Amino acid sequence: MQPASWQSVDSYLSEIIAAIRPLRPAAMSLADAEGAVLAADVTATWPLPGFDNSAMDGYAVLAADVVAASPDSPVTLPVDGDVAAGDSTARTLTAGRCIKIMTGALLPAGADAVIPVEWTDAGTSTDAGTSVDATASTVRISQAAEPGHAIRRTGDDASAGDLLLPTGTWLGPAQIGILAAAGHGTIQARRPPRVTVISTGNELAEPGQPLVPGRIWDSNSYMLAAAARQAGCETIRHATVRDDHEAVLAAIESAAAGADLLITSGGVSMGGEHDVVKAALTRLGTVTFRKVAMQPGMPQGFGLVGPAATPILTLPGNPVSAYVSFRIFVSPAVRALQNLPAQRDEHRQARLSEPVRSPEGRRSFLRGTLDRSANAVTPLTGQGSHQIASLARANALIIVPEPATSLPAGELVDILELP
Repeated sequence: MQPASWQSVDSYLSEIIAAIRPLRPAAMSLADAEGAVLAADVTATWPLPGFDNSAMDGYAVLAADVVAASPDSPVTLPVDGDVAAGDSTARTLTAGRCIKIMTGALLPAGADAVIPVEWTDAGTSTDAGTSVDATASTVRISQAAEPGHAIRRTGDDASAGDLLLPTGTWLGPAQIGILAAAGHGTIQARRPPRVTVISTGNELAEPGQPLVPGRIWDSNSYMLAAAARQAGCETIRHATVRDDHEAVLAAIESAAAGADLLITSGGVSMGGEHDVVKAALTRLGTVTFRKVAMQPGMPQGFGLVGPAATPILTLPGNPVSAYVSFRIFVSPAVRALQNLPAQRDEHRQARLSEPVRSPEGRRSFLRGTLDRSANAVTPLTGQGSHQIASLARANALIIVPEPATSLPAGELVDILELP
């Protein structure tokens, strides 16, 4: 039975999302737009492509002039010059003749087909492929072409006024490519959120440094910073902060000045003098801590800090708890900052290959390996919240709902695929 004081996963996530205010849109150049999210629709102001052009290196012709061409009976045509990509000179094709043309070049008026160079005797084989012989005054064509062959017509990709990208589109390589192709040098968008990650604890040492008994290498800040970058954020990993109220408070206040979202790990579960994150943030009066009905990741905290009311999520110190919390709560918060729906379509269902158990009243997130071809998921051994080795082997989290204490092999379960 879930204690009445515990908060459900869904209720806590809703509270976080309700408090997030999306970043303000701003004019951005394409050079700076990777990872940003469009804040306004983008339409084509010009057809794409903007003119009829050749899809191949070859010869612009009238299809009627080569209708009888075959390997046994090629058609020979005089060549009236050439047109290269980028040449804006207007040319007109005369019936019974042809014009050499390069890929992307402006189609001469009157031409209705392009004969690939491979269909002619003018092709010159090189390591880079077949190219047009620039010296030939005539060309023999050994294959007929239908009207329109190898021609890119004006607007066949997009017409003027077409919607290219709607509001809310995340800008990756292909999206930036279409913006550039359509001539949009500047767009209105929300930039990637700036995130600072802070780990606290006297026990933490930098990886690569020698250890003494009682200390561990800091994995959380590196892991969470990598997760934030993977989520599309500009991320700063703050140096580890010792268990000192003033030091923790100073680090958070300093980081809040330049961040859109703060993430801490550790110092939220024990209570008393060692619970430094709780103690430091309680003095700000804006962060509340609670127990969430989930495993791993029960102790959580959220609030707004600093003059800019920067959101802060305080995650547990155990590494698996911290990572699961990131996936369940921080990832949606990052999306909300860019005015995107909090949940992505990452959930799917698969059949358990082995039975699982879960504590009553908690939503469990069990590490597993998903076999996509068999649509089966296998729980991993080592489900302790400190056992990061099994997390590194997992590619999915098996979600066991709160009412269930066990699920049999063969049961269809919800899973969250891990990136």
